[in-house]
Amino acid sequence: MSDRRSAGSDGDQLLTPEAFEAAIRAVGAERYHDKHPFHKLLHGGKLNKGQVQAWALNRYCYQSAVPRKDAALMARCHDRELRREWLHRILDHDGAGAEEPGGIERWLVLTDGLGLDRDYVISREGALPATKFAVEAYVNFVREQPLTVAVASSLTELFAPKIHRERISGMLENYDFIDDKVMAYFRRRLDQAPRDADFALAYIKQHAQTRAEQDACVGAVQFKCNVLWAQLDALHHAYYEPGNIPPGAFRPEGV
Repeated sequence: MSDRRSAGSDGDQLLTPEAFEAAIRAVGAERYHDKHPFHKLLHGGKLNKGQVQAWALNRYCYQSAVPRKDAALMARCHDRELRREWLHRILDHDGAGAEEPGGIERWLVLTDGLGLDRDYVISREGALPATKFAVEAYVNFVREQPLTVAVASSLTELFAPKIHRERISGMLENYDFIDDKVMAYFRRRLDQAPRDADFALAYIKQHAQTRAEQDACVGAVQFKCNVLWAQLDALHHAYYEPGNIPPGAFRPEGV
């Protein structure tokens, strides 16, 4: 076992658990969307209200797709223990009654607070075409890839708490139209994301049994980072660079 798990120059050798985790974390250090210029503008108070509205409206497309993605994974899973563990992810987003409204509802509290019509947000009618394509690409990836690789695509959650903390402090400090109530989504994810990431990381360490599977898991994290990055590219192009809002997309007042 020690020879099989040893890292080396041979690309067929199975990485040690430590090297495997390091390869995944290196993806976040290079590619996670906290490095995107649009996020730096958002957190630094450099956007106007209409641009923040556009971000929140488009991000709703992603938030609303997360439980669909998780349901697609569970539908393929014969492991009852994995289904039990994964089920709470759906409840985290869709909610479980009045005492736990869920992450999607907390996101709608944010868009409500920004003055967006709730039915319009839920319809996704005003979302950018690139946002919709990127989100559905993620759902399809999880539906179609091997189960371990699909699980690995969720591991951007390893990097999420840092961006949530930056967002909470930066937006509360820099925007007079943001208050603590509308930041509830991000505060809740400070606890949920590490729990989910710890489970998913342990799962792929156990179930990626070949170097090719390990490499595919690293590639899945890269893919997910690309999905998140592409959404911000679209926002930056449409709402920060003037004159690029596509037909039918949300148009802030005065634009």
